[in-house]
Amino acid sequence: MNWILKLNLAATLYMTGLIWFVQLVHYPLFAKVGTENFAAYESRHRQLTGLAVAPAMLLELATAIVLVLRPPALLRGEWAWAGLALVAVTWASTFRLQVPQHDVLQHGFEARSHERLVASNWIRTAAWTLRAGGLLWLIR
Repeated sequence: MNWILKLNLAATLYMTGLIWFVQLVHYPLFAKVGTENFAAYESRHRQLTGLAVAPAMLLELATAIVLVLRPPALLRGEWAWAGLALVAVTWASTFRLQVPQHDVLQHGFEARSHERLVASNWIRTAAWTLRAGGLLWLIR
């Protein structure tokens, strides 16, 4: 298997596991932090989450682009494009849906923003799950 495809798979599997944890555990627990310290919690959450996700998201994006430009033999062009499209979904969702909710929450807990964050995060959860499943199916 092509080393670019391996890197892409590793980044995707990492993000898939992480997003399921965030969706089922981390984001729901925001409601339990309390209002007094929530702004500080959210600020620290953003800093630490960036360290945990930025390298993997950038690696996944870069390798997905390379796979479109030079797909290995076992990855047909349309599969590479579908994978890149799903990466685009995760990035668009992150910056158009989740980041704006975090921007609201950085000033203090707001139930409606929290609900929107958890609900909209299902888009990324689905996209990363589809990517992981598709890649694993292709390399089986």
